[in-house]
Amino acid sequence: MAERAASAGVMATVTQAAEFWRGAKDTLPLILGAIPFGVLFGALAMSAGMTVAATLGMSLLVFAGSSQFVAMGLFAQGVAVAVIVLTTFIVNLRHALYSASLAPYMRHLPQAWLAPLGFWLTDESFAVVIKRYRARDASPYKHWYFLGSALAMYGNWQLCTVIGIIAGTQLQGMTDWGLEFAMVVTFIGIVVPMLLTKPMVLAALAAGVVAVLARDWPHQSGLMAAAGAGVAAGVLAQRVGDWRASRRSGESRSAVPARRRVNDE
Repeated sequence: MAERAASAGVMATVTQAAEFWRGAKDTLPLILGAIPFGVLFGALAMSAGMTVAATLGMSLLVFAGSSQFVAMGLFAQGVAVAVIVLTTFIVNLRHALYSASLAPYMRHLPQAWLAPLGFWLTDESFAVVIKRYRARDASPYKHWYFLGSALAMYGNWQLCTVIGIIAGTQLQGMTDWGLEFAMVVTFIGIVVPMLLTKPMVLAALAAGVVAVLARDWPHQSGLMAAAGAGVAAGVLAQRVGDWRASRRSGESRSAVPARRRVNDE
């Protein structure tokens, strides 16, 4: 009864607007890390020979920082469109895992909510949104929290792209400022707190090792290899863990009748 009363109290006090602004506020620390990354993308796109329209269009319609950088680098090398599409597709496969993690909490939402939230899903938004959904309170408006986080990230990315375009045409040597390091730190801050199990840790280690070893592979193919290695290591570790758990469970069940026979004798 007490839990029901508390749940009813939460539902009475939480509003859509409160969840929206809470999502934007909780994402702010990650936005700060993404600002240099967005500015750098706009500047590098100009240096790579992309037009202003193409650069803005990529940020508006793709909205995936790491994939945009990969695509831009391949574009500058004159790589075929098919290779660019395949590479960015593989780089973005992690979003399928994000979606699978969020699906149990969002399956009740109509398509009018799922489609835009799926488009706006980023690493930063996922990091804060999954924690919100796993919270024990009974707020019915957690998708508004997602929306607040997503729009904050989306607006910031567009603004930073514009700033990067302007700065890239006005400032010389901006690409040598080392701004990309800010996003590395941001990703570390996102990933490390989420490494809660052995399969997760092994997946991160395998991907990291392969990414370092294959960093000089052509056409950013080392990223694809690292992603595949991480997924394979995580799946293998999970299956080994499940097999060991089932084996221990079977041994404990078989030990019970044996103890009973000893006691009967």
